[in-house]
Formats: sequence, C-alpha cells, structure tokens
Amino acid sequence: MSAPELRPAALAVAPTLAAILAASAGVLLLASGATPSEPTRFAILLAFAPSALIEISHFVSSIIGLVLVLLAFGLRARLDAAWWASLVMLAAGAVLAIFKGLNWEETATLTAFFVAILPFHEAFPRKAALSRMEITPGWLLSAAAAIGGAAFLGWWMFNHVEYADRSWMRIMGDREAARAIRSSIAAAVVLMGIGVWRLIATPATPPVVDDTDPDFDRVRAILAKAEAAEPASNLALLGDKRFLFSASGESFLMFGVRRRSWIALGPPIGRHDERMELFWRFRELADAHAARAGFYALGPEDLPDTVDLGLAIQKTGESAIVPLESFTLAGRRREVLRRNWRKAGEGGAAFEVLPAGAAMTVMAELRVISDAWLAHHAGGEKSFSMGGFDPRYVAEFPVALVRSEGRIVAFATLWTTAHKASFSMDLMRYSDEAPKNIMDYLFVELLQWGKGEGYTAFEFGMAPLAGLDDRPLAPIMSRVGRLLYERGEGIYNFQGVRRYKDKYDPVWQPRYIAAPRRWAIPFLLADIGLLSSGGMSGLTKRPRPNSAGRPS
Repeated sequence: MSAPELRPAALAVAPTLAAILAASAGVLLLASGATPSEPTRFAILLAFAPSALIEISHFVSSIIGLVLVLLAFGLRARLDAAWWASLVMLAAGAVLAIFKGLNWEETATLTAFFVAILPFHEAFPRKAALSRMEITPGWLLSAAAAIGGAAFLGWWMFNHVEYADRSWMRIMGDREAARAIRSSIAAAVVLMGIGVWRLIATPATPPVVDDTDPDFDRVRAILAKAEAAEPASNLALLGDKRFLFSASGESFLMFGVRRRSWIALGPPIGRHDERMELFWRFRELADAHAARAGFYALGPEDLPDTVDLGLAIQKTGESAIVPLESFTLAGRRREVLRRNWRKAGEGGAAFEVLPAGAAMTVMAELRVISDAWLAHHAGGEKSFSMGGFDPRYVAEFPVALVRSEGRIVAFATLWTTAHKASFSMDLMRYSDEAPKNIMDYLFVELLQWGKGEGYTAFEFGMAPLAGLDDRPLAPIMSRVGRLLYERGEGIYNFQGVRRYKDKYDPVWQPRYIAAPRRWAIPFLLADIGLLSSGGMSGLTKRPRPNSAGRPS
C-alpha cells in the first residue's frame, strides 16, 4: 500500500498518537528534572557551561514537561494551537536537555517525537485559542500525579543510589539535590497556578435564555439566515434552552441540563464551518463541569462528526420525510387519504396559513382549542424536545388554521427554515367540533402549501424505536428497543405512529443519540424524557396518542 493511501488512516490516529507522545515527553522531562545527572557528563558540562545556564535549564525543563502533559489534552481535541505549542515545547526541551547534563538520549527522544508530530498539521483543524481549551479536573489530577511520581522517583534515587550512605538532610544541602527539588517545586507551583486559573476562567454553566434575555434576539437572527438548520432547530425559541455561541456569533448549539446530564438538542445551527468547533466546545465544557455530555436527535449527516469526537452512537428511531415534488393524491394507494381530504373540504373545511406574529389576533380561540385538546390527553404541556402552547412561542411561527363554518376547529404551528430545504409542524391541536379525519385534511393542505412556497420536503416527525434490529449480535439497547417497539403498545403507540405516517409514503431516516461512553446513553435518555415532560410528575402521566398517532 502506497504512502498516499495510508495518509488518511495516519491522520485519523495522529491526534491520539500526538497526545500520547506529548504526555510521554512531559513525564520524561519531569522525571529528568527531579533525578540526579550522570556525574561524568555533568563534570564535562561544568567545564564549558556557566552554572546559571545549568540551573535555568533544569528549572525551565520541568515547567516545559508540565506544559506538554497539559498540551496533550489539546492535541487529543485536535487544537491547531496545541500542535504549534507542542512543537515549540519539544524543540525547547530537546535543546535544554543538553545544558542540563549532556542528556543526548533525552534530546534524541524529544527530537524523534518532534519529527513524528510535525507532518500531521492537517489532523488538527480546530482554530480555537489555547485559552479556550477546557482543562478538566481529571487532567489536572493526572498532571499532579506525574509531578508527584517524578518527585518520588528523585527522592528514591537520591536515597538509594550513590547517595545511600548519606543522610537526607545532608543531601538537601547538595546543589544537585537542591536543583532537583527546585525543579519539582516549580512544576508544582505552575500547576497550582493553572488550577487556580481554571477555577476563575472556566465558564459557568450557561443560563437558560428566554425572550427577556438579549441573547434571544441573537438566536432569532441566526435562525433567520442559518446555512445549517433543520425544522426542529426552531425549538431554540421555546425559552427553556441554554446556548453555546460560536466566536463569530453566527452559530449556536442549544442544550438542556438535568443534574449531571448536559444534552445538546440536535447539531449546531448557523454556519457549516463552525459546526465541529461547537461540538468540541460543548463536549469539553461539559467535561470541565464533570457532566455527562449527550447529543440527541442527530441525523445520518452528523455521524462523521460524532466519530471524530470519539462518541458512542445509538439509534433511537426513525424520522419521516415526505419529498414534496413527488407527493400526489392520485393513485390507488392514496384512495383513502384522497377521500378523507375531499369529504372534509366538501363538509365546509377551509385552510389558511397566518404569517408569523399574526396568530396574536386569534390567540384566544387557539387557547380554547388547546385547552380542550389537553383535557383529552394526559401528560400536559411538553418542553425541551417538543413545543408547548404559550402565546409568545406560538406567535413566533406561521400558524396553519382549519375553519369550519367560519370557526377555527384545528391549528398547527409551522417550523420553517431559512434555506427552505424542509419544513415541519410542532403543535397540532383540534377541537371536539372538528370534522372527522381533520388531521388528514390538514396534512394534505400543508403539503400542498409547502410545495407552493418552494419547500422541497415535509418532515413528519419521529417514530420512536422504529428500525431497531433484534439480531443476536445487535447492541443490547437496540434489542431492548425493538422488544419495546413490538410489545410496548400499552406504554406508547409505537407501531401506530409508524403506520399512520406510512400513508404518506415518506422516506425514513434514522435518528441517533451519541455520548462519550455507551453506558451513559440510558441515563441520558431518561433525563431527556424528564426534561421533555417537566419532571417525574409529568412523565408518569402517560399521554395517549391522538388520531394522527402523535403524542401530546
């Protein structure tokens, strides 16, 4: 196999390998600074090098060792700045090793590490500054353990090698021992300073941003022109999310927090070129707060990024997408749907779409319909991954209305996108006076409206647990999910949701949840359910599916 063919594989492992090499180099320098020099070489060095240079070399080398241990974290996270800094530190360490005691082996090792990392600059695409790197408590503890281990090694060598016949108190006065002690103390002091800086500089958990916060206008502005967005991105306007904004302010990632779970809802929204940076920053920020990071409602196009992030992936169901160009009511397969739509229209049903903000004029009528609908559906209003009826939130979007004899009998809020690749519905509610099969009428009218507005697809929403495999070698969560899908109709109308949406011949796309460790996924799914249902009390009030097969 030729070198060009091997390069993609080499780039894939380069961040991990570079992190290992940097950490190893750091431990080497810490151990070297804390242990005695070889006497013969040291005597030769004293003949031509001033003692001040030797002292400075020992002192600075230990600090460089600590810095390399910490930079390993940035290399693993693919930071461009960490790559540059590691090269500088390795080069400086290789030069200083000569002036510590003619440690040519150490110089050769550090030079080899430098040469191994140098060709893989493109494996470190993240342009964030080192100051944005979140140093986690675990990483600080690892660095402290490296310093402690090096100091213990030095103590043991001074006590058990050529100094074994002298008391430790006398060794303390030796220049060689004092130099080693100063080097270890310097590294420890620098580490303590970094720890204090981390406590001050690590951002606090971002607060919930609602419509009273100035950042809410930033969210609206990003959604209005986002290159990367899907209909469910509009859940950012619900007023219960926390946000992580990009450095440019043109992208964001929204998430919720429940206890130790930090759950990103969907991929980053805004500019395509800022997606990966926000993915990484969210994972690092959660890690810095000792939280479980999770990424929920990801699509197939997000999987390459989750692999780069080193995440475990689990399928949670499938989403139905109806291509509008090919949708038609003609044909035998559409006979029932066509009849239901025609009967509703002949019975006096009329469809219209109010632009965003205009729903305020009919909000009182919508509230009556919503309250009546909720009275028939247990569980109450939802949040986080589903919208709820709030006048301010409803007014953010276009609203589709169905009137019968001049009265509003059903409505749906519409999630639109700036690029018009697709649109979807959020709230769908109807009154007791609504004609039979009103949802079929509403869906057909919406599909025709979307096609006329230039949208290419209609997203029908999720069919939870659909498409999971129950094979002997399938993941245990997939097998349990498949069992629930087939036997759990008493818990939720899983198969009914799938059957209802199949009437529209959608394209089914898988949806996933991702987390750093697979065992954390069940806990994250439980916390997503609690966030969406308003806590344990809301979750225990199991909603019954409506006539469209969708839960309240």
